[in-house]
Amino acid sequence: MSSFIRNTSIFSIAQGLMVSSVSLNVTCAALVGYSLADDKSLATLPLAVMFITTMLCSIPSSLLLEKIGRKKGFMLATIIGVGAGAIASYAIIIHEFWLFVVGVGLIGVFNSVGNYFRFAAADSVTEEYKSRAISYVMLGGVVAAFVGPNLASFAKDWVVDAQFAGSYAAIIGAYIIMLLVLSGLSTNTKHVDDKGEDTSQQPRPLWIIIKQPTFIVAVICGMLSYGVMSLVMTATPLAMMHHNHTFANTAFVIQWHLLGMFIPSFFTGYLIRHFSLFMVLTAGVMFGFACVAINLMGHGLNHYWLALILLGVCWNFLFVGGTTLLTEAYRPEERAKVQGLNDFIVFSTAALASLSAGYLQFTFGWTLVNLGIIPALIIVLISLIWMKIRAH
Repeated sequence: MSSFIRNTSIFSIAQGLMVSSVSLNVTCAALVGYSLADDKSLATLPLAVMFITTMLCSIPSSLLLEKIGRKKGFMLATIIGVGAGAIASYAIIIHEFWLFVVGVGLIGVFNSVGNYFRFAAADSVTEEYKSRAISYVMLGGVVAAFVGPNLASFAKDWVVDAQFAGSYAAIIGAYIIMLLVLSGLSTNTKHVDDKGEDTSQQPRPLWIIIKQPTFIVAVICGMLSYGVMSLVMTATPLAMMHHNHTFANTAFVIQWHLLGMFIPSFFTGYLIRHFSLFMVLTAGVMFGFACVAINLMGHGLNHYWLALILLGVCWNFLFVGGTTLLTEAYRPEERAKVQGLNDFIVFSTAALASLSAGYLQFTFGWTLVNLGIIPALIIVLISLIWMKIRAH
């Protein structure tokens, strides 16, 4: 088995385990926050802090991976994840909200490194196969759609009088498995150009790179896809609780949302190659508008279910498409700073969206949460049209 196939398979498994942890947090972190916090508007703070730490560590993580190598960096981050799960579980047992915030925040530190799984795969193949490599890695999220929410539900009562402490204890096991999987990574993951040859040029100043239309549109697609998804997804468990849906129903909706996020990865790379990147990104925006329309129609289980599936597909098309577009904006020797800056911007937006979700949901309600993402979708659409016009 070639180095590329082995590494891509490992990255896909690791991605699945990482997203399982994230999806578990999405399913229950706001509910844990609600039960532990004196101020209920802080219910989504733990999840927001997870995105904030991801954002703050994005650039340092990129530089660390470049410095010590991706294999060592990924494994070091996974050890941090083990500690994060232990802290979060213990915090729930002793009913300490701020310690829980710390534990979930450390999960964000791991995520800042794990988010480079997709880049590690893309950087090891020629231009023709980049979108396919990214899609293959993202496929790990399909497994996470079943593992994360179901693990949250299955393990939530493992510890008496500490609901969800068992769920976070289970995360420890996921990180240990990931550590074992990552140990099999090949260290031969050199960047190749379109001809499959190693490249080495003098890196350009960052300000020149970020002025490129390709970079601008890629970042807009990435940051707003995550912002839109994070705002609605984070508010969903609270909205469903407000409308008297059971936790089992909430886990069901989040599970299908994750399937919407990752199942398209089976064919997103194919669609990009055969219908153009522009068409896939535009379709992602349309799925976002459809999500809003369904959510505004009612509060039944089917409304949440269908809308969150559409939200997931919106995210997939925009995020995979945006990541593919970003790889066209930098040279091999520029990848660390460009990928780091991109993820810093993307997860800054995700953090702001998650932090706002609890306040908007409790203060203004579900309708405003959904109306709030329309301007973001319009901005993405305008940027795509601008890119299309410039290309001609």
